[in-house]
Amino acid sequence: MKNLLLFLFILPVFGWTQSNFERAEKLFHSKKYSEAQPIFEGILKNNSSDVKTLEYLGEIAGHQKSWVKGAAYFKKLKELRPNNADYFFKYGGCLAMRATEINRIKAFTMVGDMKEAFEKAIELNPKHVQARWALIEIYLQLPGILGGSESKAIAYSNELAQFSPVDGYLSRGRIEDYFKRYNLAEKNYKKAHEIGNSKVTFQKLYNLYLNKLKDPKKAKDLKEKFEE
Repeated sequence: MKNLLLFLFILPVFGWTQSNFERAEKLFHSKKYSEAQPIFEGILKNNSSDVKTLEYLGEIAGHQKSWVKGAAYFKKLKELRPNNADYFFKYGGCLAMRATEINRIKAFTMVGDMKEAFEKAIELNPKHVQARWALIEIYLQLPGILGGSESKAIAYSNELAQFSPVDGYLSRGRIEDYFKRYNLAEKNYKKAHEIGNSKVTFQKLYNLYLNKLKDPKKAKDLKEKFEE
């Protein structure tokens, strides 16, 4: 009898939680993040280790550019699910975005945690594209004295090329572009566009022609051909 009463008590609470989760989930997918957030937070109070709720709250924090909160959610997620590469990547991503908002000295102290998170994502998922892109940016933008390295950026670009030729050429183009070797950047962006022929590959090459090589004719010709 006691177990039956306990079951009857828990059942309505469980139903309420499920109902609220589904409502919050619908609001999230409708991009009504500010409405979904307090519902998910209420659910989390009853179950602080609910993975899906933590993930949604982390994503909402990201959409709201609340990088500190987002990092806290994804930090907990990577502890709960230590084999999930995306949680490590998103944790590192929140740290990286936070680093763009604070002074450079404080930002440099966060680099080790960022690199560790992105490297772990690659260890868990050897074909993790975004984590390699993130590491390329870190090694490009860090001063050499603090660990910046063109050769390491190129190494990650070469890894990308092995399983995603488009990302391989795009990332190598990005490296050449960063160091103002615009002719080499053009060569790589053109190869990426030949393979991908996407909005992303077009935009990279178009911006290079227009803003770096100062060649409006090439930019115009590329745009006309792409729009065909």
